[in-house]
Amino acid sequence: MIIGACSLKLNIYEANSLKDKRHVIKSIIGKLQSRFNISIAETGLNDSWKTSIIGFACVTNDTQHANQIISKVLKFIDGDSRVEIVDYNIEIL
Repeated sequence: MIIGACSLKLNIYEANSLKDKRHVIKSIIGKLQSRFNISIAETGLNDSWKTSIIGFACVTNDTQHANQIISKVLKFIDGDSRVEIVDYNIEIL
C-alpha cells in the first residue's frame, strides 16, 4: 500500500472575510473530492482570511500513480484563479 500525501499553503485573492475564504476553500475541496477521489481538508490557518493550509492524501498500490494524482491535483489548484499556491510539501509513504 502506497500513501501519497501533500500539504500546501494557499493565498486566497477574493477573500475579504472568513466567510469569503470558507466559500472559496469549500468550493475547491468539493471539486477535488469529486474529481480525484482524494481525502482533503483545511488543516491550518483557519482564522486567517487571506491564507489557508490544505492537506490531501491518496492511497494506491503504485508510487508512480500516487505521484500522478498529486501532480494532477496541484495542477488543478494552480489553474484556479481565486487562489495561488505559495508552498507545498509532498510525501510518499
